[in-house]
Amino acid sequence: MKSNFKYIILSVLSLNVVVSLAQERETDSIDAGTVNVVKPYTPKISDAFKIKETPSLNDSTTAKKKDIKYNIFSIPVASTFTPAKGKAATVDKEKVMKLYDNYASLGVGTYTTILGEVYLNHALSNTERVGGYFSHHSSAGDIEGVNFDDGFSETGLNAYYSNKVKDKSWKVFGGLDFGSYNWYGLPDQDMDKFDVKHSFYTAEFGGEIKFNGDVSFDESIINEGSVLYRRFGDDQDSGENRFILKAGFDIPINDAAINTKMTIDYLGGSFDRSYYLDEELNYGYFKIGVAPRYQMKQDDLTINLGVNLVFLNDTEGSKNRLFIYPNITASYRLVDELMIAYGGIEGGLIQNSYYDFAQENSFVSPTLFVVPTDQVYNASIGLKGKLSNSLSYNISGHYLADKNRALFKTNPVLGTAEENYQFGNSLGVVYDKLNTFSVAGELNVDINRNFKLALKAEYFGYNTGDEAEAWNLPDIEASLFLDYQIDEHWFAGANLFFVGERKDQFAIEQSLVFIDPPKTITLDSFFDVNAHVGYKINDQLSAFAKANNIVNKDYNRWMNYPVQGIQFLAGATYQFDF
Repeated sequence: MKSNFKYIILSVLSLNVVVSLAQERETDSIDAGTVNVVKPYTPKISDAFKIKETPSLNDSTTAKKKDIKYNIFSIPVASTFTPAKGKAATVDKEKVMKLYDNYASLGVGTYTTILGEVYLNHALSNTERVGGYFSHHSSAGDIEGVNFDDGFSETGLNAYYSNKVKDKSWKVFGGLDFGSYNWYGLPDQDMDKFDVKHSFYTAEFGGEIKFNGDVSFDESIINEGSVLYRRFGDDQDSGENRFILKAGFDIPINDAAINTKMTIDYLGGSFDRSYYLDEELNYGYFKIGVAPRYQMKQDDLTINLGVNLVFLNDTEGSKNRLFIYPNITASYRLVDELMIAYGGIEGGLIQNSYYDFAQENSFVSPTLFVVPTDQVYNASIGLKGKLSNSLSYNISGHYLADKNRALFKTNPVLGTAEENYQFGNSLGVVYDKLNTFSVAGELNVDINRNFKLALKAEYFGYNTGDEAEAWNLPDIEASLFLDYQIDEHWFAGANLFFVGERKDQFAIEQSLVFIDPPKTITLDSFFDVNAHVGYKINDQLSAFAKANNIVNKDYNRWMNYPVQGIQFLAGATYQFDF
């Protein structure tokens, strides 16, 4: 009843207010009264309702917490465990290998083979060193099917003195070499035996210097330099002199530098006779070369722009000529060290010499025409990189254009032979315009320095000018090198060579006239396998054994020049200091 009465009173009051407002709206005038403010308005923020962290419960069934009293009783436990003192674990350290500055090696083998080496290197002070090297390699030959002497002997002695200080290092050296060989490659091995021996000798001395300072006008702008004099001859009254002076320096231009290499090269020599006539052959060339090059780098791109200028004076022919060659290379990192593209076009004047020909082929006759090779250009393109820290590769292609390219070609049999090299058993040199195309691939593996493997193969294509063939140049060359450190004591290695087919020519002449048309001979490709194994007895002494031509192929390196069959050699190496 009380609540209903309240609702009735509220309803009546609300109705009166509504009626009063309606009456005031019926009048059109608004009373303009005055409003007096008793005090300024002061707003207040009422307290917000917050939930208590621990709400109080108004529940008659809430149980009171009981006080819990507890005690801890310490009971002694007998124990026989005694902890051991901590001890740091030891790390096994590899024994530091002592490196010796000197060694001596000697080996003997089949075919009465002797191989010996002595290397000496001694420090006079912290900046000075002196050393020397002696080597000997000889064999009695005894090649199957050869009726003539076929042994050889090579002996060399070299010495040096070096000095290295803060701003430069320099070195002087000298050496003597002697080699004895036989022209045993006669087409007719049933001929009466005669002496086919011949020999070469070399004497040389020189020096080199390298500066370590920065390039500036106040200091020397020369970075490096070298000088060499060589005298080369044989027992056939042939002789050759060569003098080479080289220098490398930078020419500062603003903030850049032009790297320049300069070469002065003199070659002069003579042969007692030509192959056909008893007339002396003389040759002489004086060459000056300047090759400036400017390098540009931007991000992963490197470009070397240069030119190679060569002035040649033919001292015997009294002729002068200037050669201009490109000297441009570039490289671009496609994927960091993983893939690098490179290429270039270069050229140069190659100074051929009797010494170089004899080093490559010890069966040349002492009757050569010696002229330089004009390599107009050598264009190359390739891709190289590292597939991992232990695996790298290199793929490349080349196209070379040569004028007066030197080619070894077997000399004809002379019907009126007077010398022991005129029976078709020596090689001469012919020159021709030759364009060469090649594609090469290379793979290198290096695992923890204990295992090293190198594979390389290259294919060649030739286009000659006047000659019928690119004489004695192979169409394919391939090689494999392997070194393996088996454990602390044992080590082994192997190398394999493959050389493709080559072409040579056989001819018989009588009074400068061919008795029969010359015949082109194809020399078969050959595969040569060599291996070695060694055992390290102690830090200073080790023993080794070698096997050469393991497949026992009697192949011909040059026409009518077979090689020895399978060969074995064993010896020891001793390292020491003094």
